Amino acid sequence: MAALSDARRVVVKIGSALLVDKETGAFRDAWLRGMAEDVARLRARGADVVLVSSGSIALGRGVLGLPRSDLPLEQSQAAAAVGQIRLARAWEEGLAPHGITTAQVLVTLEDSADRRRYLNSRATMEALLAHGVVPIVNENDTVATDEIRYGDNDRLAAQVAVTVGADQLILLSDVDGFYSGNPALDAGARRFDVIERITPEIEAMAGDAGSGLSKGGMKTKILAAKTATAAGCAMAITEGSGVKPLSALEAGAPVTWFTPQTDPHTARKRWIAAMKPRGALVVDAGAETALTAGRSLLPAGVANVEGSFGRGDPVAIKTVGGAMLGYGLTRYTAAEARAIRGHKSNEIEAILGYPGRAVLIHRDDMAL
Repeated sequence: MAALSDARRVVVKIGSALLVDKETGAFRDAWLRGMAEDVARLRARGADVVLVSSGSIALGRGVLGLPRSDLPLEQSQAAAAVGQIRLARAWEEGLAPHGITTAQVLVTLEDSADRRRYLNSRATMEALLAHGVVPIVNENDTVATDEIRYGDNDRLAAQVAVTVGADQLILLSDVDGFYSGNPALDAGARRFDVIERITPEIEAMAGDAGSGLSKGGMKTKILAAKTATAAGCAMAITEGSGVKPLSALEAGAPVTWFTPQTDPHTARKRWIAAMKPRGALVVDAGAETALTAGRSLLPAGVANVEGSFGRGDPVAIKTVGGAMLGYGLTRYTAAEARAIRGHKSNEIEAILGYPGRAVLIHRDDMAL
């Protein structure tokens, strides 16, 4: 069974009902301070932490004096715009005393569905984590319409976990795990400690009941678990209203763990290898040696470019002799790749007329 103490990179999803007082619409300050201490403790032992935090609409609703009933889209977006700045400031002020820098990352469903946006998001998040920053992620409710929305932060958190290659996803909820039935209505409902595989029977047990200000029910958590575990990320559902919920989890609080089906690195490689290539990059002997040693593909090592492809598209990687080395997601279009092939990375801006990324295919986006 997974344990939070083993996490190298963890994504924590925080619902509105935990962060914002249901009656007053104000922050639960003591809870936020306790959560900040938990995050600081994880960071101190070397773990990367990403927070997927709800609360912007709930906060903005109170500031604007909007009713607690369902709001029209434009009013929800207005509330989100007002609440987002307060949400980001609260996390910044909560984590700053621990010497932790925060960053606000706002995303939509399109950012993961479109490979170019996905790669940009991944690169940005990796850079933030490399600098020791704790990203605060939320859906960009101010611009997202229904057709480009996740709609709930459970599935958003799972996608973030996949994007950053997290090994653990923690969903802080108003229930202490996954039950065979709704424990509020069924006295015989039992909690699962570990779910090794999400079967049709498990899916049938999930209910739809939400919790106050949050939109997610147990069905969304099961969907999140399917996404996370397929990508090699263990997922936990645990009760999060206590002042230090992550400390409580480590101390043995009730929880349901969903077992990953593989590891994040292998899952990503399989995903890339399964794509149909749109073109090919032919590499010289020096690049071939570098790639097999685990390095990224630089423009200098490309001898030829075949086909027509865009940024983020899958391409084959071949030797000059025609042997297949593998597949990868390119950070340049075919036209750009042809222009910079054989050149050093510090020459890219002069050739293209604008700054670009140093590598054509990053090693994390490659399956050899």
